[in-house]
Amino acid sequence: MASTHLSRAAFERLQAEHYDLTTRGRIEVAQKIEAARLLGDLSENGDYHAAKDEQGHMEGRIRQLEHLLEHAEIIETGDEGVVATGTIVTIMYEGDTPEMAETYLVGHMEEKVGELDIMSPQSPIGAALLGAAEGHWVEYQAPNGMLRVQVLKVAFA
Repeated sequence: MASTHLSRAAFERLQAEHYDLTTRGRIEVAQKIEAARLLGDLSENGDYHAAKDEQGHMEGRIRQLEHLLEHAEIIETGDEGVVATGTIVTIMYEGDTPEMAETYLVGHMEEKVGELDIMSPQSPIGAALLGAAEGHWVEYQAPNGMLRVQVLKVAFA
């Protein structure tokens, strides 16, 4: 099974979320279900159905987190100025002006913090950028042909 590359910060954040959901979260949902049961007929009890839906969503997220954490490979911070999982990269496509530069966080969608869009390291552009240093040009095969981008800036997330 393929591993999920995560920064240490994302891994620790997911561990904390998992702990919270399996402790406080489960207790709160159980209390909501019990309180709704005391209201009577469960077939027409909106509070009961809402609490059960909440429980289902929470248990799904717990299973998702368990899978991610079990298959996670922690990627340690690499060299400064070099694109790696967990770095923020600013790129410019060939033919664009610096004002058209785009900034992304390279990593799994669980790395997301703030407003930055995520670029998967497994995507064609993400794979091409891994290991590239500031100032370097990289090429990758896109659906509409070969594209070139320049790495303008790399920062740690």
